[in-house]
Amino acid sequence: MVERSYLIKPLLDETLPMIDYGKGIYLYDKEGKKYLDGASGAVTANIGHGVSEILEAMQEQAKRVSFVYRSQFTSESAEKLAEKIAALTPADLNWCFFVNSGSEAVETAMKMAIQYWQEKGIQTKTKVLSRWVSYHGITLGALSLSGHTGRRARFVPLLEDFPVINPPYCYRCPYSLEAPSCGYLCAQELEHAIKRIGANHIAAFIAEPVIGAAGGAIAPPKDYFKTIKKICDDHDILLIADEVMTGFGRTGSMLAMEQYDVIPDIVALGKGMGAGYAPIAAALASEKVIEPILAGSKVVMSGHTLSANPQSCAVSLAVLEYLEKNKIVSEVESKGDYLMNMLLKLKNQYSFIGDIRGKGLLLGIEFVEKTATKAPFPREAQVTQKMISLAKDKGLLIYPAGAGIDGVNGDSIIISPPLTITNTEIDELVSLLHAAFKAFAKHLKNGGD
Repeated sequence: MVERSYLIKPLLDETLPMIDYGKGIYLYDKEGKKYLDGASGAVTANIGHGVSEILEAMQEQAKRVSFVYRSQFTSESAEKLAEKIAALTPADLNWCFFVNSGSEAVETAMKMAIQYWQEKGIQTKTKVLSRWVSYHGITLGALSLSGHTGRRARFVPLLEDFPVINPPYCYRCPYSLEAPSCGYLCAQELEHAIKRIGANHIAAFIAEPVIGAAGGAIAPPKDYFKTIKKICDDHDILLIADEVMTGFGRTGSMLAMEQYDVIPDIVALGKGMGAGYAPIAAALASEKVIEPILAGSKVVMSGHTLSANPQSCAVSLAVLEYLEKNKIVSEVESKGDYLMNMLLKLKNQYSFIGDIRGKGLLLGIEFVEKTATKAPFPREAQVTQKMISLAKDKGLLIYPAGAGIDGVNGDSIIISPPLTITNTEIDELVSLLHAAFKAFAKHLKNGGD
């Protein structure tokens, strides 16, 4: 007799394996089955599982104090973490507001942007524009910014209409052009949107450097963000980079925006910041953004009970020190190139692989029914879910993502192993993925049964 569960899972009646422990890039369930964590959980476990240095830092902080309220005390771990992030990130991105999740980081970034203009005496700039085929979080403010139609659907009456432009989705360019000869028309759409709405109403524009859950690792062409930044600057609009998924080395630099030679005004950070060892995220603001607040109210109007929690801050600090000490980020680009080349070899073997894309160790695979026309599979075929299931059966964890220019019709997955993965382990990952693809090809041959 199966005991009932009192836990609300992603699917209420789903039976998930019970995790036992993790070590390196592997996870083990209670039945003894081994899984290669090819997704770093949710693009989170950047340094792998069971790292002794992080566990020691966790224990040392717990011996001292695990919680203080941010308006009553600061802590050594929070101060040191803020100092470390300021040192690791470019230009004058020096001010950290610590929160507990990426959604909270985005909400805080949005509030900072609006407050920046208020403190300068401009009350009308209250909108934060964004792109379709994007995901910024599940709280109502972050979801309002998200152009993820599936996740917006249930809550549309409660949401703002912030997504206004197309994504830099070169595989499915809405203009049927190629970069750079296209003139980055998808970026130029922002200029038109600003003129329609009025720059006097717009506080900021937010974008993911590499589109994650909504698009399956869509990386824009080289000068896309330079075009976006110029448009923002020309109209006195702040640029917010949502680096919750890409921050702290995922694409081969501390911030993915560095690879596009653009410095945002505000950055949302999360996921790899704590690498899964503790819930922590941050909104990172430039001196420019904080200056009028510091000269005015002196209060960033946001906050949570566990903001700047000393336990989580100590863990995050240990994670970032581990990245530095072991020079992990400097190897991401070469590992990403190796993985990309291996995946491209698979593309030649399977007709259902339409596109392979991404940056560093954040790579995506989009599946299509017909490669010549890029026609997606029917929605009811549930290809992404089927692929996730087949890979898990083989002992490989991959991450589901949306696809399609409409954000509805399309299937993709994200391959994002821990940054500590070796080339030998990449070979193993690709071998397991190959086995899943073989099983899916057989599934298609049998008419989808």
